Amino acid sequence: MALTGLQIYKLLPQTNCKECNFPTCLAFAMKLAAKQAELAACPYVSDEAKGQLETAAAPPIRLVTVSSNGHKVAAGNETVLFRHEKTFYHPPGLFVRVRDSQPVAEVGALAAQVAGYTVDYVGMDLAFDGMAAQSDTGDPNAFARCVAAVRQVNDGALILMSEDPAVLQAGLDAAPGAVPLLYGANRENWSALGKVAKEAKAPLALRSRDGLDELAEVSKKLQAAGVQDLVLDPGRRDFCGSLAAVTQLRRLALKHGARDLGFPLIAFPGEGAETPADEAALAAQFIAKYAGFVVLDQFSPALAYPLLVLRANIFTDPQKPIQVQPGLYEINNPQAGDPLMVTTNFSITYFSVANEVDSSGHPGWLLVADAEGMSVLTAWAAGKFDASTIAKAVQTTNVADKISHRKLIIPGQVAVLSGDLEEELPGWEIAVGPREAVDLPGYLKVMA
Repeated sequence: MALTGLQIYKLLPQTNCKECNFPTCLAFAMKLAAKQAELAACPYVSDEAKGQLETAAAPPIRLVTVSSNGHKVAAGNETVLFRHEKTFYHPPGLFVRVRDSQPVAEVGALAAQVAGYTVDYVGMDLAFDGMAAQSDTGDPNAFARCVAAVRQVNDGALILMSEDPAVLQAGLDAAPGAVPLLYGANRENWSALGKVAKEAKAPLALRSRDGLDELAEVSKKLQAAGVQDLVLDPGRRDFCGSLAAVTQLRRLALKHGARDLGFPLIAFPGEGAETPADEAALAAQFIAKYAGFVVLDQFSPALAYPLLVLRANIFTDPQKPIQVQPGLYEINNPQAGDPLMVTTNFSITYFSVANEVDSSGHPGWLLVADAEGMSVLTAWAAGKFDASTIAKAVQTTNVADKISHRKLIIPGQVAVLSGDLEEELPGWEIAVGPREAVDLPGYLKVMA
């Protein structure tokens, strides 16, 4: 359980030496309790107290990392149940599962398709994180061939799935240089799989077949054996049961300090779905609550795109909107006589406008004003997108030197700014454009 400021204060030397850059030990303790200071700032804390404080300061959900060839998937370290309370920090890794019972060529083709799929979403390149290889045959050689086929075409993160330690070791040998997630330990095989994970310095996932008590029991044994990086599978696969299980695990870790359950979660939506649509819906549920690793049994662009966008939206800090760099953007190689438009630097707003202009084929200049990442109406209401802001953008970008006219098109939603802008920009004509970006092509066609 997290310690209060007063409990931390009792473990500090209480000398008020100020070497921690706080006026008193009590002030330092309060900052430690709020996770706004580091214990290392106190040079006089005793080793005994340091041990207690470091244990109390450990994150309620351990950070677990899977890596390969520079690709990393980190899960854990989350501190809240709901994004609006603070933010979510580590997006769940999205994986696609192959099996060693499939033909090697089929495995390679799917792994290559996953590796080659990327989508540009408001300036972010979104992609799946890697592959999961499962042993159906129980044959170490067949599993090694399956893993090798994946590695030849996909250098993303890796999950190796078998209850047999010899099979997992064969998979590890076929993926040199990777630190995969090993799956899955249980009451019967935890010791053998724990030894493989410890030797490989790889995280280990454990699956419950008998409720959360089994997870806590096996987790405790593995930690005592020296395996600290764990991932939990509560074992439920249906919509309602899986949501209840993962929510309970998250609450136990965050609200009740259940250290043996304070680990990232793994989910297999395909095992609880009767149709591809069900798998997509269940995957979306796990992305929102509260999986750290999501393993799919199917892959297609139609499935991948909405899941990637959902993940990006949920794991974007709600207090820090996605922004583009303010400045002057050229679309379709504009010339000096082509129209000049202005918008805000909110990513979705910028890309909506830029994509519509680009797809229309009309060349144009797009002036992006710094509105602190807000959309047009929000920024206008907050006083961040007004006549002075737009005039400043015109002046700092020196756009007047690049165009042969003095006409600026403003969004129709802020038509009220036209009069103030004419005062801020003497000699300029202010035109009011459409309210929605989708209407820009027609507007530009009439203007041409």
